[in-house]
Amino acid sequence: MLIQRATLLDGTAVDIRVAERITAVEPTLTPLHGEPVYDAAGRTVIPGLHDHHVHLRSAAAALRSVRVGPAEVRNRAQLARALANADPGPDGWVRAVGYHEAVAGHLDRAVLDEVAPTLPVRVQYRSGVLWTLNSAGLAHVGMADHPDGRLLSVDTSWSDALQRNDTGLGEVSERLSGLGVTGVTDATPDLEIDDMVRLLDTHRRGELQQRVLFLAPGKRILHDTDLDLDGLTSWIAGRHDEGAPVAVHCVTAAQLIVTLAALQASGTHPGDRIEHASVVPDDGIASLAASGVTVVTQPNFVVERGDQYLDDVPADQHHELWRVTSLLRAGVPVALSTDMPFGEGDPWATMRAAVRRVTGSGAVLGADERITAPEALAMFFGTGDDPVRRRTVAPGEPGDLVVLEPSPDDVFGTLASDMVAATVIAGEVVFERG
Repeated sequence: MLIQRATLLDGTAVDIRVAERITAVEPTLTPLHGEPVYDAAGRTVIPGLHDHHVHLRSAAAALRSVRVGPAEVRNRAQLARALANADPGPDGWVRAVGYHEAVAGHLDRAVLDEVAPTLPVRVQYRSGVLWTLNSAGLAHVGMADHPDGRLLSVDTSWSDALQRNDTGLGEVSERLSGLGVTGVTDATPDLEIDDMVRLLDTHRRGELQQRVLFLAPGKRILHDTDLDLDGLTSWIAGRHDEGAPVAVHCVTAAQLIVTLAALQASGTHPGDRIEHASVVPDDGIASLAASGVTVVTQPNFVVERGDQYLDDVPADQHHELWRVTSLLRAGVPVALSTDMPFGEGDPWATMRAAVRRVTGSGAVLGADERITAPEALAMFFGTGDDPVRRRTVAPGEPGDLVVLEPSPDDVFGTLASDMVAATVIAGEVVFERG
């Protein structure tokens, strides 16, 4: 395909020939016989965005789940109404997502039995790490005698009993294409080979248009109640012995400290990652930089959850949340992602959050961690294999591009998804606005 009359971010006017990879970028290119031509009409063309941490199946399932987070329900009565009005899925379950204790306090099977219908019900905490099932749901997965119904997402002893399907992946893919996302890294930790093969099949069939890379089986979620330094060190060393990197989920200071200690003991691999780094204490920055690992973080949570942080986190620790600038200054490689569906899934909103650091109510959280708009945009230009390598519109780069309506200067002043006029993956237009 030939893209004519494109403008690069530096203001250069070019034509771009693109297939699986970009083959030519010149001031003027002549269309080949039969070659499709897209007229960019002077609009800005950038590399396609890569979202470096998403959960595809969870995002598809979330489309047909009832949301019960603090933005949707405020108390136990509203939770009960939301669950009662929810339509069960084809598997007979009522599936709810986004729960936080601010809604109705501690949630266990007894509470769910009081407020939920008699159908099997499972409610996911907004972190994605924990589910609560009612008694009907526990019986369905063969755990009728479970004491509280609180089950970890990575525990296959119950999740394997659930019906798995890929319904909704096409809808997720269409939304991503409309946002200019041309590639994703699926960070689901418990994906089996069969799961990955099925997802790749949906990509080959064209239902899932984005290029897909998986962190599994090298992704590990930590829990503060079960931090095992020796076990984590051994697991990391085993992965490295196989020539493979690791990705460790760190959402608390304790998890980050244990992970850095394990990496120091085991040694590191060039592709090692720390996911989230939600909390980085002041005295942890130097150790993080010394490790050389890449941090993939989500400053969109400053907007999406910031007001809850202001209530839950001591004021003297607010500056430790979702750091970006202090990590960059220390030499830590950083890439951005949305954590869809646990985050809203809009990379442009993540960029704006990184630039502005303003919560939903208008408070500023971590002003010193603000970055510039060009920095924020570039943090979505990495590849799945190398999140911090900044792709450009140049010959040899992947043939994944986004056409934006505004001029280059206006792009940085806007950072909004409605700027996306067209999305190209492997030389084919997969989205065109209007």
